[in-house]
Amino acid sequence: MLDVIALPAFSDNYIWLLRLRGDKRCWVVDPGEAAPVQRYIQSQDLQLEGILLTHHHPDHIGGVEELAQPSTTIIGSFQDVYRLPKLSLQVAAGDRFQVLGETVQVMEVPGHTLGHLAFYIADQSPPLLFCGDTLFAGGCGRLFEGTPEQMHASLQSLAQLPEKTLVFAAHEYTLKNLQFALEVEPGNQALQERYQACEKLRAEHKPTLPSTIVDEKATNPFLRVEVPEVIQSASNKAQQTSLKEPVDVFATLRKWKDSA
Repeated sequence: MLDVIALPAFSDNYIWLLRLRGDKRCWVVDPGEAAPVQRYIQSQDLQLEGILLTHHHPDHIGGVEELAQPSTTIIGSFQDVYRLPKLSLQVAAGDRFQVLGETVQVMEVPGHTLGHLAFYIADQSPPLLFCGDTLFAGGCGRLFEGTPEQMHASLQSLAQLPEKTLVFAAHEYTLKNLQFALEVEPGNQALQERYQACEKLRAEHKPTLPSTIVDEKATNPFLRVEVPEVIQSASNKAQQTSLKEPVDVFATLRKWKDSA
């Protein structure tokens, strides 16, 4: 079984490190800076075998060149090959490859960026999802390159994964996201309870991640665009009687969150 270690970086990033107990090899996801990875690897006497990159933003790739050795495998999107460090393997939707003996499935999830990927490991129990800046705990990424239609479709594809899937997002944005979610859907009891639980975790300086697909479906407004209270809140914000299409509800929520 893979162990996943949270390595805090910058003010609110997480670099996720994957390792097997009793094995000196490890992989990291989105190393925006090298130092947290180097400290952990040295303290545990590990060897960095590979790096997974979800997208090209500097806070996700900034540490790659310092960390990578000639033997290090670097995997990222073929679409972003000119905006990423030199890749050992360029991948696209549906591709599969091995990490520490486990099969990793590539999902394309455009929206935050056009070439954004998610990496899904189905054979773990529970399954693991590394989704970068697409799906956050209680929220989703800003639309820097993609359209609302693309991001909505990307989130819906992630929502179809098994509900027990662990969601390893790349940022500790949870409390702010849930505060916004409560503004959208104040009557959601599960959301109220989740906010209180996450508030306690942060007071204890613990990560709120990973979350799960089932928790996101129950509390994340961007996955709840067909829920009547969410539709009504978005319609009120858009000053329309009732938004008819889920993607229009999503677009209104995203614009609302951007200005919150």
